[in-house]
Amino acid sequence: MNPDPNQTAHQSRQKCPNCGLVNAGSDDLCRRCGAALDADDNAKLSTAEPADVVPKKRGFLKRLVWVLATTLILLVIWYASLLISSDGLQPDQREKVQRAIAVLQQQDFNREAFILKHLAVFRSTDSWWNTYVGHRDAYAATNFPFEVVTLYPEFFDIPVDDKERAAVLLHESCHLMGSGEEAALGATWRNKRQLGWTLDRYKQTRLWNATELLTKAQFPYMFQCGPDGQSDCF
Repeated sequence: MNPDPNQTAHQSRQKCPNCGLVNAGSDDLCRRCGAALDADDNAKLSTAEPADVVPKKRGFLKRLVWVLATTLILLVIWYASLLISSDGLQPDQREKVQRAIAVLQQQDFNREAFILKHLAVFRSTDSWWNTYVGHRDAYAATNFPFEVVTLYPEFFDIPVDDKERAAVLLHESCHLMGSGEEAALGATWRNKRQLGWTLDRYKQTRLWNATELLTKAQFPYMFQCGPDGQSDCF
């Protein structure tokens, strides 16, 4: 096989160490400055030249994909840790939750029922995160955006029926959609009549009284209706 003449010519060129001019391989002296050309120095220079090549920077799209993939992996690990560090529901508890969700669906809270039924994961004990951040006395706690709902013993013991448990889940479904505590409290109170959770039937229950007190404290304008201006507006 004959050597490539272009490649041979390129390899035989000599760069002047004094002025930088590239001379022919047969030259002993630089054509510009007359300095002696050292073949060994040029060989070293030729070997070192590739090190000066700047590596191509990673494109924006590749960096974006890397950031998104890393974030997704971290979220999956976090979500798995919430489930591993908590306990699931017992069969009888799960049955009560399903009945409460069915009440929501029957009363046309379809979006809330769908989220609770298909997206939420219910736990019966606190995960490590709930234990770390703590929470006030409650019937349930929600970890958004992981859609993990922890139901405490009060959820199963204090409500008098499935409709009152549905009221609690209606509140938690607001959290599952990203609402804060005040927004969830207000939405639950405004929609209680549609749910069928009304004063005439539930005014003596612990859940009703506790929710009414909290709602009055947060939204006093909701209790400025009626002839006396002190009645519930919803």
